[in-house]
Amino acid sequence: MTLKKEQIKEIKNLLRFKLDNKLNKYVRETTSMPFLAKLMQDSEKVAAYSFIHSLATTLGMSVYEQVSKIIAKENFDKVETSYDIEGEITHEENKTITKILQEIKNNSRKADKEKEIKEILECKKESGRKIKVRADLFLKKGDKEFYIEIKTAKPNIDVFAKSKEKLLQWVALRKKKVNTILAIPYNPYHPEPYSRFTMQGYLDEEKELYVAEKFWELLGGKETYKEVLEIFDEVGKEFKDKIQGKIKEVARRGIGS
Repeated sequence: MTLKKEQIKEIKNLLRFKLDNKLNKYVRETTSMPFLAKLMQDSEKVAAYSFIHSLATTLGMSVYEQVSKIIAKENFDKVETSYDIEGEITHEENKTITKILQEIKNNSRKADKEKEIKEILECKKESGRKIKVRADLFLKKGDKEFYIEIKTAKPNIDVFAKSKEKLLQWVALRKKKVNTILAIPYNPYHPEPYSRFTMQGYLDEEKELYVAEKFWELLGGKETYKEVLEIFDEVGKEFKDKIQGKIKEVARRGIGS
């Protein structure tokens, strides 16, 4: 087992808290979905969908970051979530980043992490503008720094482009080679490799894209992804009846057409 008993307990308690909070405080935001209701011809299932979607959003917004921190703190010297990197980005660095993004968009270059870092670090250290760019997760071990953006499983092209810009800005702000990563907690295309058409070549897939096992094993070592899924499974079984009961409750209320 990779995870320690205390880590497992902490993750389980986090999930229990989040589920209890969702079950007790959930109020349906959407009361009318007329087009979906007409197509489905089942207002109860449409109503239940609103709760399941809300639960999935809760996972995406906060749980992955917090679980990541619980796992990583045993293996890294420093671990922070919602970590702001502040500093000055020079005019030449900004121009170089814009050029890299535009050339990738125009298909006149391929994403190449090492080459991009080299181009940014070769820029003149003249004056520029102060900016602050947040990382969802920051890790440090010895002299190695990791700046991580955590995204949902199916980002659109604008998200990939914006995330790539962040990855490049972190290098410019730190003025040295650092590890910048876009992490996706699971692969929705499993067992096929992750291949999202909206990536549009923005990422160096080997060095910048960490999906499912690759991400969780960075944090905790081999088999971490499997162990995290087992924890979710165990808590899911604990809450199965409560969740099913909530879905039935929401469904009974129906949803307007």
